[in-house]
Amino acid sequence: MQLRGLRRWLPRWLHPKIGELRQYPPRPLTLPPAYAAARASPSAPRISIVVPSYNQGRFLRATLDSVLGQNYPNLELIVQDGASSDESAAVLREYSQYLTHWESQRDKGQAHAINLGFRHATGEVLAYLNSDDLLLPGALAYIGDYFERKPAVDVVYGHRVNIDESGLEIGRWILPAHQDEILRWADFVPQETLFWRRRIWERAGGAMDESLRFALDWDLLLRFLAHGARFRRLPRFLGAFRIHEAQKTSAEMDETGVREIDRLWESIHGYPRTRLEASPVAVRWYLLQSVVLDRLYRLNLLRH
Repeated sequence: MQLRGLRRWLPRWLHPKIGELRQYPPRPLTLPPAYAAARASPSAPRISIVVPSYNQGRFLRATLDSVLGQNYPNLELIVQDGASSDESAAVLREYSQYLTHWESQRDKGQAHAINLGFRHATGEVLAYLNSDDLLLPGALAYIGDYFERKPAVDVVYGHRVNIDESGLEIGRWILPAHQDEILRWADFVPQETLFWRRRIWERAGGAMDESLRFALDWDLLLRFLAHGARFRRLPRFLGAFRIHEAQKTSAEMDETGVREIDRLWESIHGYPRTRLEASPVAVRWYLLQSVVLDRLYRLNLLRH
């Protein structure tokens, strides 16, 4: 969701980094050595990841490498391409031996592509990763181990690194611990870090809402919440979100995206979002927490 309205009540120096995409000049992405050293146990749950793809061939190799390079022992990687006209099909043929399934055919949009991909998934843990984003080293071992140790948890996500077209780091989001109430007001969950159990996916309908283009993630999270999901924000950077010119435009977000958000908002709260004159106290407190955590992290007083 957009944060412009949520920032108005804060002085500029206290603006949260959550929602800010370009925070500093590009620099090499660095992570703790322990990330790459993480190894999953042989009994780790099967993880199925769907990559919806359309004309992102220049980023697709990096996305696939970020998943396959995890060396996770029980992985299904599925790519659903929307009949791209660029080099995507050639990349997929090159990687075909490492993919559980891939196909390139016209679809009805991102949500439809994700649903098509999940038809081939058999994992206990599910996720989708856009074809321009990345998983960070060791993420699957960390997630698989967490799900194995915490059988009551249904949904996990983590901190985000923002990268540019060249894969250079331009920002980081440090998120406070998960709070169900916040999710009813706004979606701060970094999509590329989101993983969930099959049981909650099936309980919540087992499909993305294909009528949505921008708010499909928030809709899914709200359905998880409505069906009793237990969420956890993991204390680790799990994924990288790529910012580039070919993304869905801000103009589309200001029109289609806002309409979708308004629709979900009214379904939750029972009144139009325009009636909200100020951010709820819960959201203000959440954002202030994120500011404190970000400051501590940048001062090396908090490590992830």
